[in-house]
Amino acid sequence: MIVVDSNVLAYLYLPGDLTEAAEALLEREPEWAAPPLWRSEFRNILAGYLRRGMLTFEQVCSLQAEAEALMAGFEFEVLSHDVLDLVRDSACSACDCEFVALARRFDVKLVTMDRKILKAFPEFAVALAG
Repeated sequence: MIVVDSNVLAYLYLPGDLTEAAEALLEREPEWAAPPLWRSEFRNILAGYLRRGMLTFEQVCSLQAEAEALMAGFEFEVLSHDVLDLVRDSACSACDCEFVALARRFDVKLVTMDRKILKAFPEFAVALAG
C-alpha cells in the first residue's frame, strides 16, 4: 500500500504529461490510500475542468465515481493532533499534512509531485516522476 495525494489521482484520470507515470504506479502498487479529504480536492480539480468546458458534467461525475471505486476501502481518517504536529514543523498546509500523517501512520510512502511536501518530508514523500 502507498498513500497518494489528490493530484496523483488527477494524473491517472485526466490525460497529461504524468498520466503514464500514474498508470505505471498503479500497476506496480495497486493499493492506493488517502485521507477522505482527497474526495473534495479531486472534486475541485474536476470542477476546474468542468468550468473551462474541458469536460462535461457527465464526464466529471463518471471520473469521480471511478476514482471513488479505486479508493474504496483505502480511505482512512487521520488524527488532528498528528496533522498539526506536521504543520508545526513544516511550511505545508494542514490539507497536505493529512496525506503525510496517513503515510506516517502506516509507515508507507506518500507519492506526490508537490515540491513543498517532497522537501519537508523526504522520509515519507517520493516523487511520482523524476
